[in-house]
Parts: sequence; structure tokens; C-alpha cells
Amino acid sequence: MKGLAMLRIGEIGWIEKDRPACGPRDAIVKPLALAPCTSDIHTVWEGAIGDRHNLILGHEALGIVDEVGNEVRDFKPGDRVIVPAITPDWDSEAAQRGFPSQTGGPLGGWKFSNFKDGVFAEFFHVNLADNNLAHLPKGMSPEAGVMLPDMLSTGFMGAENARIEIGATVAVIGIGPVGLSAIAGAKLRGAGRIFAVGTRPAAVTVAKEYGATDIISYKDGDTADQILDRTGGAGVDAVIVAGGSPDILMDAVKMAKAGSVISNINYFGKGVGEQDILPIPRAGWGFGMASKDIATGLCPGGRVRMERLAEVVMHGRMDPALMATHVFKGFDKLEEALLLMKEKPRDLIKPVVLVEQ
Repeated sequence: MKGLAMLRIGEIGWIEKDRPACGPRDAIVKPLALAPCTSDIHTVWEGAIGDRHNLILGHEALGIVDEVGNEVRDFKPGDRVIVPAITPDWDSEAAQRGFPSQTGGPLGGWKFSNFKDGVFAEFFHVNLADNNLAHLPKGMSPEAGVMLPDMLSTGFMGAENARIEIGATVAVIGIGPVGLSAIAGAKLRGAGRIFAVGTRPAAVTVAKEYGATDIISYKDGDTADQILDRTGGAGVDAVIVAGGSPDILMDAVKMAKAGSVISNINYFGKGVGEQDILPIPRAGWGFGMASKDIATGLCPGGRVRMERLAEVVMHGRMDPALMATHVFKGFDKLEEALLLMKEKPRDLIKPVVLVEQ
């Protein structure tokens, strides 16, 4: 089979590999729709998770089931499915403790394009199919559906981890597709005022559609100072960090009020300096005692998560297809779409590749 792979740090290319084998509880899936992710860029061009050789990329997909193991009950060849970016080992100790995304160690539920070949291939393997696939609802567009596996799941997690209460004031730093999903999630959880920090025109338009009430531009000065000024010095009840370099945490802590949660969903591909650290302002954090919590997490995966996200979309709570600004047709367009994600032109939010089936 053919796949688009990370050949080594800084280099991608098409390669040929054997079709993956199907275990008794697993499935082999063909792609229906695919989406490159900023984390693919971090992986290849920043070496964020270390060197990988001939590893097929991609972790955001809709697919068509091609083969299932003899113990799979709920899926059969021909089924159209949502494939979560995170496919945990649901019988693991971490899953039983309530942290399935961390099975097998930190970020262990992230298997595609991390520990095993990803979804940018003519066929890909899904472990524990009954637990890690969801049926694609009839009538859901592929442009909308392919946002569920990672963008919506991660963005909504940011709002969930921020413990947003009804009427709360929230700041979302970074309005790429994950940040935009976090804005939608904050609105769904009942936030009152929502600050969206970003400048890209296409993203600003969608941010307002999803519920942002105020747009903050770094071009107009220090973002934390702007938010403090607009809130009369009080700050915000919750901060969702969805983009930026490591020092963005300095802004997040500065704009957060006592009792707030700083919910990080940003993938820091690298740290600061030789020590590879992430900075927190000592005074802004009250020397460690300011009652400002920092929450982290990895995109929730699995069948139930995908089914619930699908319910949000199918019942008109938000339209994730608005983020699909660049739509390509044909499997061979994957490389072009991935490089577009790397270049990030100002009219881009998210590229999507529709694979003809």
C-alpha cells in the first residue's frame, strides 16, 4: 500500500508498505476524508516527539471499514466510520483510573503517527474497533465529520478542563481550529463573555460565529494587558491556551483571576532555551500560591466521545465544517494539503482531503 510518511526529521515523502494485519478485535480501514494537523508539522519539522523513520503520518480521519477481526461485533466491511485521533487500550490500568488517553505512559493513547503508522495511507489499522470506531451519521458532511476526531475533541476538552460555569468570562488564546473549537465549547458550557486572541481574518470570522464576543490582537499591545483593561483589572475566570510559543503561559497566568483554571490544549513542540522548559511567571502565579490552577490533557478518544460530538453537530449546536477552508479531492493531494498546513497562509484554518471512494 501507499502512504505519506515522515522519512526523517524535516523530510516527508510517499512510500510503499505492506498492508497492516488485522487482529481479532481490530479493523482495517480505508480513508474517506483526511485532515493534516499542526501536530504533524511539529512532529516532522520540529522533531517534537523525536526522530521517526518511514512512519506514515496522520491521525484525523473518516473511513470505510475494509476488514474486521472475528471478535468485532458492531462494525462490518463497508461501514462508514469516524476514527478518533486517540485510540486507547481500554482494558489498561490508566483507562480504568479514568485517563484512557494516557494508556501505556504519557500520551500513550496517541498511537497514529506516534507509535504506529498513521491514517495517511491506503489502509490503516484501528485497535479495539468496537471501542475506537463510531458510525458516521447519515447526512453529516465529511468536512464536518473529519473535525471530530481531534479538533472538536481537543477544543471541547479545553473548555471542559477549564471548569467553565454559566456566565463565566473566558479567554481563548489562539484561534486555529482547536482554539475555535474551544470557543464553541466554552459557549456550549454557558460562558458569558469570550475573548478570542488572534488576528487571522478567516479565523476571526469563525470565532465570532462560534461565540466570541471580543477579539484581541497582539498587534494592539500586550494581550494580557488588553484583557485586564477590558475587564477593569479583574481578569478572566478561565483561560484556554490553544496556541502560541512557550512564553504564552506567561500571558495566560497574568490574565487569570484567583480561582481560575488555565486549561492548556496547546502542543508545545519545543521549550525555551537549552533546558527545554515552559515558563510560568513567579509573581503572577502568586509565588505558587495564587489559586490559579493549570490543567492539561490529551484529546479524548474512543467511540462514546465521537458519538457525543456527532450529536452536537447533528443537532445543530455548531457547524465544524466552517473550519474547512481548503478542500482537496483525491488521495494524492495529501502532500499538498500537509505542506499548506506548514505554510499557514492567512486565509487558512484547516485543509481537508476528500478521498474518492
